[in-house]
Amino acid sequence: MVSARASVLSAPEWLRTYSGDEFRADLFASVIVTIMLIPQSLAYALIAGLPPEAGLYASMFPVLAYACFGSSRMLAVGPVAVISLMTATALADVTAAHDITWPAAAALLAVLSGTFLFLLGLLRMGWIANFLSHSVVSGFISASAIYIALGQVPHVLGIEADGDTLPTLLPALVAGAPDALPAVMWIGGAAIAFLVFARTRLAGLLVRLGVAEGAAALAVRAGPVLAVGAATVAVTGFDLTAQGVDVVGTVPSGWPALAAPTLEWGAMVALLPYAALLSLVGFVESVSVGQSLGMRRRQRVEPDRELLGLGAANFVAGISGAFPVTGGFSRSVVNSDAGAASPLAGVLTGLGMGIVAAFFTPLFHDMPRAVLAAVIICAVLPLVDLAAMRRAWHHGRADFAALMLTFSGVLLFGVEAGIALGVLVSLGIHLGRSSRPHLAVVGRVPGTEHFRNVDRHAVLTADHVLCVRVDEALWFGNVRFLEERLTSLVASRPD
Repeated sequence: MVSARASVLSAPEWLRTYSGDEFRADLFASVIVTIMLIPQSLAYALIAGLPPEAGLYASMFPVLAYACFGSSRMLAVGPVAVISLMTATALADVTAAHDITWPAAAALLAVLSGTFLFLLGLLRMGWIANFLSHSVVSGFISASAIYIALGQVPHVLGIEADGDTLPTLLPALVAGAPDALPAVMWIGGAAIAFLVFARTRLAGLLVRLGVAEGAAALAVRAGPVLAVGAATVAVTGFDLTAQGVDVVGTVPSGWPALAAPTLEWGAMVALLPYAALLSLVGFVESVSVGQSLGMRRRQRVEPDRELLGLGAANFVAGISGAFPVTGGFSRSVVNSDAGAASPLAGVLTGLGMGIVAAFFTPLFHDMPRAVLAAVIICAVLPLVDLAAMRRAWHHGRADFAALMLTFSGVLLFGVEAGIALGVLVSLGIHLGRSSRPHLAVVGRVPGTEHFRNVDRHAVLTADHVLCVRVDEALWFGNVRFLEERLTSLVASRPD
């Protein structure tokens, strides 16, 4: 167990050598990430079924907590689409069966998740992430991205359509499509078209027009803000609410009050398995992103400290009226590309979001939900990783099977069932392989003391001795198989 304060807190380590140049780099990165995070935080709160201000709260204090404990210098912690979807699924089940409100259940879920992660970190159990293989996580994220995108289509069309799985959502979309509102479709479709253009063509166009590459990249990052701002002006100027365009409405100004979550015992017990699953998925995604970004700068990401950092971030999210958070892929990449030098970039981002929450929320009143849905669609569809499916197919049929079963399970049966199916398949494949290990008859390489497979090398053997190599750890699950193989080999060699 981690016993010393110095071994728990990571902030003193990077603050000890912090410089003015690093601060300027962190400040610049925080401005870019804050611009990107404003519409995303509001949109992800809506995915979780919460008021939009909950997304702002999830982007403020949790990043400060992560900066104190986390090990990644570039990870951008906050609300993300997949965790928001899992939160909505958990809250729908629990609030229907227990006397607790949706926001209170979200806060309680965040506290439970944070406590679970922090305890795992204190016990140095970062290895637990190994139980969710990359194939399972990839299949889960890809399927969740498709489901999230389809779940936002009703907001872009201005219709009512809902469903927990693809078989229930698609018929609802088809049935509601004839009732689509033209004004909503125009504003949502225009936002999607602009966001796709901004992501793929805007930077090149601006550079050809003489704009500096840095400024062009900033314009691309600000694309969602520009789309939301223009749409909000259009709604106000043309009174589009009268034509059925749904808007965010009043968003309270100010910072959240820190308070303990509602401790409803039945709801707490019901939320525990959701908190555990959500924590593991968020931890695996966060560590994967942190390690891939850390490799670029030869910086080490420690899984045990990531557990502490994410645990503290989620606990603080829960007591500040927010919902579960983790390290986001797209924001972390933007944070890294913008030159973030330390976790202070995240702290400055949280401060920026605090300024937005305190002074600028009245600007969100006429923000159309159709455009927020467009922001979500364009943010999550790049998470559909077709390249990972091709790699899994070429790497091994077992990995591909685990990925596709998870992918199909999430879409057809729901989030929890899909992950459970993927994990069970992965464990079954592992048990199958380890229970039937490869066993090679070996002989000595002439002139050496090295032994190699007799089927692949020219080696020396003795008629009265059978030498074998077992390419797997010995355990009770493969004893019988090995006994049978050895008996068969001995029986075929009477000498």
